Amino acid sequence: MIDLHTHSIFSDGVLIPSELVRRAETVGLKAIGLTDHGDSSNIDFIIPRIAEVADELNRVLGIKVIPGIEITHVPPQLIAGVAETARKLGAKIIIAHGETIVEPVTPGTNKAALESDIDILAHPGLISEEEVIAAKKRGILLEISARKGHALTNGHVAGLAKKHGAGLVINTDTHEPGDMIDSNQALRVVLGAGLTEKDFHAMQKNAETFL
Repeated sequence: MIDLHTHSIFSDGVLIPSELVRRAETVGLKAIGLTDHGDSSNIDFIIPRIAEVADELNRVLGIKVIPGIEITHVPPQLIAGVAETARKLGAKIIIAHGETIVEPVTPGTNKAALESDIDILAHPGLISEEEVIAAKKRGILLEISARKGHALTNGHVAGLAKKHGAGLVINTDTHEPGDMIDSNQALRVVLGAGLTEKDFHAMQKNAETFL
């Protein structure tokens, strides 16, 4: 199991990065992305520190740690610039916080994110067919989320992604220890979205590209 979307105390998570990674290791994760919430106010603080601890942990642990950021609630017209800066600061995974139906995300966020240098569009809510096609063309992965609330539209995202051949990934959006899941539970989330075990393995292969 690879989980590319988690949060530490550098945003609204409850664990320091080292404990977050250790807990991920104990549930059997092969790799973890540290992707705290960011905008122009904090990415220059978060990313270098996450990159530093990831480098340290990768020298001594079996689990692979990938430094990243989740661009969160940034106005659509600013997303591209924030993504560019994040990449220069050392983010190996750039996630955009999509238009989940349980938060007041600005309309147009999905479209702007898909036109930017991102890797994953997280919990994209009631994403349109045109946006799914754009994700396919750009090679941007769409997230199937294990997090409550965000998971409400997993079936919609999965259906359109399958229809148009867009890449998918399963993530937890972990904020605290109870959010972590093992591969068996991740498979159940994928099956619950109307996908198959074959799709689950394809999603894990998509995640492996970041290793």
